Amino acid sequence: MTQPDTDTPSLYQAREPIFPRRVKGAFRTMKWWIMAVTLGIYYITPWLRWDRGPNLPDQAVLIDMAGRRFFFFMIEIWPHEFYFVAGLLIMAGLGLFLFTSAAGRVWCGYACPQTVWTDLFILVERWIEGDRNARLRLHRQAWNAEKARKRAVKWTVWLLIALGTGGAWVFYFTDAPTLLGDLLTGSAHPVAYITIAILTGTTFAFGGFAREQICIYACPWPRIQAAMVDEDTLTIGYRDWRGEPRGKQDVAGNGDCIDCMACVNVCPMGIDIRNGQQMACITCGLCIDACNDVMDRIGKPRDLIGYMALTDEVRERAGQPAKSVWAHVFRPRTIMYTVLWAGVGVGLVVALFLRSPIDINVTPVRNPTYVTLSDGSIRNAYDLRLRNKSGDDQQFGISVTSEEFVTLSLEGAEGLIVTVPANETATQRVYLTAAAGSEAAGDDRSDVRLWVEEVGSTNRAHLDTVFNGKEDGDD
Repeated sequence: MTQPDTDTPSLYQAREPIFPRRVKGAFRTMKWWIMAVTLGIYYITPWLRWDRGPNLPDQAVLIDMAGRRFFFFMIEIWPHEFYFVAGLLIMAGLGLFLFTSAAGRVWCGYACPQTVWTDLFILVERWIEGDRNARLRLHRQAWNAEKARKRAVKWTVWLLIALGTGGAWVFYFTDAPTLLGDLLTGSAHPVAYITIAILTGTTFAFGGFAREQICIYACPWPRIQAAMVDEDTLTIGYRDWRGEPRGKQDVAGNGDCIDCMACVNVCPMGIDIRNGQQMACITCGLCIDACNDVMDRIGKPRDLIGYMALTDEVRERAGQPAKSVWAHVFRPRTIMYTVLWAGVGVGLVVALFLRSPIDINVTPVRNPTYVTLSDGSIRNAYDLRLRNKSGDDQQFGISVTSEEFVTLSLEGAEGLIVTVPANETATQRVYLTAAAGSEAAGDDRSDVRLWVEEVGSTNRAHLDTVFNGKEDGDD
């Protein structure tokens, strides 16, 4: 029997963990601020209060699955108004296209949740285990008491952050203070515990261990972004015509790059930007900070690594000045995305303020189309659905207008007033009757308009429908 060849190399290379070095600079400072703001918004928002009255939730941002509504401060979105959510998603997509076409993967480098939480986890790791060299030594050394202690502390802090992340998410779906009390007492719904457990596990694994692998292998955006960029898109690049050949500064003919590897050591993706544009680059700008620091120390001009477009590279190689940033940002492609983005936003705002405070729907009863009463009059039936969007019971008055005279009556209600409970939808059977011999009774179809008015208010709405009369030849 042939023995397997144990010397055959594996087709898959084992992942080498990346330990980015600490760096200071404008881009690193901006990333700290963005991380603080985005995490603050995520963790604090469920606890903000907004008074909507005695019978409505006072949580400012709430996805009320039980009540099938979405609250955002003074805005309330119902299921039939899902086009608002669709519009926001379209705006988010157009915004991503806009920023990518202008400045590459700025979303990935600064505001993507994977980037933000990975930055936070690396910060914790650096506090506990030290900077890059110390973390490398700890990773390579055999397990001992020091390594076990530092890893246990680090993983515990990571787990607490992940738990807070999963817990904050479920607070968006129900009253946060109430749910927190239920969670602590063990009386919350099992779905809440399961959701928190799943989000805790994924945050712990993605931010602590997978890190750059999520961006490279799991996220589709690196493969899509190529369609969003062009020769005028600002991306991070290495000015090799200035930096090459690399080497010591005291050697004649060498470029500005001293091959110190600072740009590589600070990169959270573990790439060398000097090798050109790469799919793994998230354009976070940390390599710019690291290189500028080195250039300052050796007395060379800054921006050996920096944001530049392909057109700038061509101009600089020819000894011409690069275009201004605004010339790259404001060009036909980005202007088109901006106009589309603003158009959708304006449309949503207009639709938000023009929507009727009364939501109604009418369905004619077609089986039978009409009924002939004992006195010869013709009656049509309609199912009228009324939605009460307020936190109190509301009374609605119903009336009808038509060129042909018809009378209106309600099934099971006194007069023409219907009471709809708070935050509920009621269905009311409505009858329209045309007297025998009238034009409406003899016409095949007559246009009618049903009006619904909120009692004690000026809010009113209408729906147009038809009244079916007795057709010629009918018995």
